[in-house]
Amino acid sequence: MDQPNYLESRHTAGAGAKTVSLALQGGGSHGAFTWGVLDRLLEEKGLAFEGITGTSAGAVNAVVLADGLASGGREGAREALGAYWRKISLLSSRIVPPTPLNKAMNFPLGLVFLTYFASPYQMNPFNYNPFKEFLREAINFERVRQQTAVKLFLCATNVQTAKIKIFRGEEIGLEHLLASTCLPLLMQAVEVDGEYYWDGSYAGNPAIFPLVYDCAARDILMIHVTPAERPGIPTTSPAIMNRMQEISFNTALIREMRTIDHFNRLIDEGKLAGGKRLLVHFIEAEDLVRDIPGWSRLNADWDFVMRLYELGRARAEEWLKDNFERIGVESTVDLKERYY
Repeated sequence: MDQPNYLESRHTAGAGAKTVSLALQGGGSHGAFTWGVLDRLLEEKGLAFEGITGTSAGAVNAVVLADGLASGGREGAREALGAYWRKISLLSSRIVPPTPLNKAMNFPLGLVFLTYFASPYQMNPFNYNPFKEFLREAINFERVRQQTAVKLFLCATNVQTAKIKIFRGEEIGLEHLLASTCLPLLMQAVEVDGEYYWDGSYAGNPAIFPLVYDCAARDILMIHVTPAERPGIPTTSPAIMNRMQEISFNTALIREMRTIDHFNRLIDEGKLAGGKRLLVHFIEAEDLVRDIPGWSRLNADWDFVMRLYELGRARAEEWLKDNFERIGVESTVDLKERYY
């Protein structure tokens, strides 16, 4: 369905377009919400993207988008994202057939419980990973490394040092993307250049600093998927484990956002001459994700994926309508109110 374009006279992003950098959170299949947001943003010809930082599912969305841009421009990026999510849903259905029994048993939840009794090194000693072969076929990594449409930054967590690792566009290959998506209870740590990595969400979901130091754009648009706030106290084991993960996946981001707010205030007070004042924006899925089970991050059933995609498109449409003219002018989120 055709959507309104808030700068209808522009057919391609270029001179005069508003430029933002994107920050894409992880969240497993909840990344389909981000797909919906990106699909709508790519239709907005008056909006250009300079950099993209992504973690886990956000990293996959970022790499697929860059591959699509390189092969076919904005429409190529939209087609690539759609094809990726359709194929990953089909792969998931082959691994875990959507039978009534599997659905009744909440199979993803059972899988998570199993990981507390046996590690991926015990359950999968030969380190078979169908996702690895899927990504190898789905993405042209050589094209991703050569593309200049966007600056890419993928986040991973060094297992032995706890430090964040940023993989940049010109070096990104299959192993780098796998490192950013490596859930340690489900997958063996991924080796890259002699170091071992887990999912980037533990150290940055995603890391914002590459957009600050390596991009000229002042506007950062965050696609926020993992709930930072959740009213009430979890009392069941699944709820407690889910909340533990949500907290750990938001901690680094909260620190970075507080730092951005602090430096913006120093600039406003004239205490940081020549500083780069950042404008921050959020497109939210937090309230939506709070209402679905945590284990649904492993649910790639096509109906579920499409529901999140449609919600993402709708949220992006609403955000553009309300905030497009504010890009480049002011932040559309109060960081002090949100993070203090």
